Amino acid sequence: MALTLIAAGALLAWLYLVLLHGRFWRATERLDPAPKPLSSPPAVVAVIPARDEAASIGAVVRAHLAADYPGDFSVVVVDDASSDGTAAIAKASGAAAGGSARRVDVIAARPLEKGWSGKLNAVASGVAAAGAHDPQADYLLLCDGDIVLAPSTLRRLVAKAEAEGLALVSLMSRLDAREPWGALLIPAFVFFFQKLYPFPRANDPKSPVAAAAGGCMLVKRAALAAAGGIEAIRGALIDDCALARLLKLAGGRIWIGLAKEEATSLRDNRRYASVHAMVARSAFTQLRHSWALLAGCLAGMALLYLAPAAIAFSYPLHRNEAAATTALAAFLLMSLAYFPTVRLYGMGAAATFTLPIAALLYMAMTLDSALAHLRGRGGRWKGRIYQEAE
Repeated sequence: MALTLIAAGALLAWLYLVLLHGRFWRATERLDPAPKPLSSPPAVVAVIPARDEAASIGAVVRAHLAADYPGDFSVVVVDDASSDGTAAIAKASGAAAGGSARRVDVIAARPLEKGWSGKLNAVASGVAAAGAHDPQADYLLLCDGDIVLAPSTLRRLVAKAEAEGLALVSLMSRLDAREPWGALLIPAFVFFFQKLYPFPRANDPKSPVAAAAGGCMLVKRAALAAAGGIEAIRGALIDDCALARLLKLAGGRIWIGLAKEEATSLRDNRRYASVHAMVARSAFTQLRHSWALLAGCLAGMALLYLAPAAIAFSYPLHRNEAAATTALAAFLLMSLAYFPTVRLYGMGAAATFTLPIAALLYMAMTLDSALAHLRGRGGRWKGRIYQEAE
């Protein structure tokens, strides 16, 4: 009886998620491919906070300089106390552009003050510098130091923002999903993010859901200033969603979509440790440092992702046909919901059946995030520890 109830609970949960949870699983929110030319393209300044990004910053700067944007566009790279020559590589990449009309400034982040996260302190430094050398710019393009944009991406972002009156347009970059660990964990990460923040709801001005992807965000400068600026979210570890929430609460319209070739992350996810560090940094912050929410999260993930497969495929042990049949229906519905995200990453339908394994590993990462916080090492990222983000 207990197995049947658990299986029924999982099936009902998946029916709700597929039918009533904002169509998150369809993964259909994409940037318009060919926008109409802008009659008067607004000026844009890119701000790229970079801490120890020597492996990628050169390619990132070169990609920005190769943008086919017809309006004024300049780049500010903010070196956040790097120890690997990030600033020198950024300067060299900007200088090597030669005949490019784009301007690249490389500055040092201001000293990190208490209450600020390192990244947002660097972003604020870049925003201030952008205002000093291009006060007429209408938009800020906030990009991470490992995100390479396609030549048309900026033009398409601005066209969407202008056409729809958006305060924020962001793209969830295509992440590295190579080799067994990347293939197993990265599509699942994207799927979980969409489930947590259903993109269609985030894009609906009537919905309270707010989400953004920090690797690539185009922000209306006036809207950011009116909402309180970067200072209003200065301690946030999950800074992208905090910015989206800030702008949406201030009345701004936001949009988030999935990138394919438009924005690509150069972060290497072939090792399990790389993904673990990315998730464990902020998972417990996402749960508001609540042990009750942690317990609920783990129990919910066990019901959604582990129970269907466990009950369905252990039928020879328990011989409960009703439980096995119900659990199998839940498992197949889960796999169906996962398929559009798997397809986005160029994988076949068989990959959908690995979601329970990925979920189990993400549960372990979330638990480790909480234990790190308990040990006073929560929010660890690139040599810094943030104990009280958000």
